Amino acid sequence: MSLRTKPVTVSLIAICTLVYLLSLLGLQENILRMLLITQYMEPQYAEIRQGEIWRLITPVFLHFGLFHIVFNMLWTWEFGRIIEWQHGATGMLGATLLIGVIANLCQYHETGPVFGGMSGVIYGYFGFLWIQGLINRSYPVKLNRNIVILLLGWFFACWIGLIDWLFGIRVANTAHTAGLISGIALAFAMNFIRMPARQ
Repeated sequence: MSLRTKPVTVSLIAICTLVYLLSLLGLQENILRMLLITQYMEPQYAEIRQGEIWRLITPVFLHFGLFHIVFNMLWTWEFGRIIEWQHGATGMLGATLLIGVIANLCQYHETGPVFGGMSGVIYGYFGFLWIQGLINRSYPVKLNRNIVILLLGWFFACWIGLIDWLFGIRVANTAHTAGLISGIALAFAMNFIRMPARQ
């Protein structure tokens, strides 16, 4: 699978990396102003209501620390290229936007506007591929059992506060959960739509 056949996955990684590098050059405040879902606690969605609808997705491009960006980009590549291989650039883009917007909105309503990262989308990718492999016998990708255990283990470790306690990392658990549920729902929806009618 060449990079040219995975334009959405490569673009996501490139944008996230560029945003992270620019933030290291002293531009973090300006970047946050542009990419957070909103700069204000009240009124809700102030900029979005004024037409800045890109803010519904742009928090996924924000990363806070080297571990955060490296961890997320590795999983973006691992899952993104598989989805793009199976469903094309349009399918990958659609899944990313759908999962990303839902994860961002849920996290915003839980904790306010200061959050970011691809992890909610990554859990959506994971949920989608995991369930597709379980319910669609013809789907050519079956996630390795160890990957499923690792991702679910990390998910629960984050929820109980273990990752925060061990590493001092604040985790967007609501985005993880919303992303995972969205990915699972998308897998079921795709299989339901493709289900042949009974004669």
